[in-house]
Amino acid sequence: MIFVLFTAACSKEMPQAAKESVVQSVDANQYLGTWYEIARLDNRFEKGLEQVTANYSLEKDGSIKVVNRGYDLKTKEWKEVTGKALFVDPANADGTRTGRLKVTFFWPFYGTYNIIELDKPYYNYALVSGGLDYLWILSRTPQLNYPVKQHLMAQAKEMGYATDELVFVKQVNQVEYEAGRHVLH
Repeated sequence: MIFVLFTAACSKEMPQAAKESVVQSVDANQYLGTWYEIARLDNRFEKGLEQVTANYSLEKDGSIKVVNRGYDLKTKEWKEVTGKALFVDPANADGTRTGRLKVTFFWPFYGTYNIIELDKPYYNYALVSGGLDYLWILSRTPQLNYPVKQHLMAQAKEMGYATDELVFVKQVNQVEYEAGRHVLH
């Protein structure tokens, strides 16, 4: 998400399964707001960042303002970048859109932003891709329960993503669990 799509044109093509899995009906107004990055395929734009969020808001011209923010552990500073997203396909008859967008943080360069899984009707989590090298698991809360994470990771792996390379992003107020630690001997 952060600074990501500047080089999306250089990224590997999106797997066919992911192209076919783009969500066909997204209520743009319901997608707006803050999303927490739960996991990502690491990229040079987000390397070393924690507490990563994306905030989407509607602009007067119908575009979506994108504000990505993350905390850099090395510099001990927040990094923030503002961009713009546009839906690629025309609106559906019911006013929803397909989850296929183009995003720019460095105009005139646009990158791909495809929503390939979305919790409906609640919009609590999403699986998003910008090509084979870019994948994010997003949530409306700083944590996502284990079964949902596993489901999204399995789906991404089936589509051809290197889920064994996912970086799990530390968020504020995150509880770290260790398997078996709750059992006392």
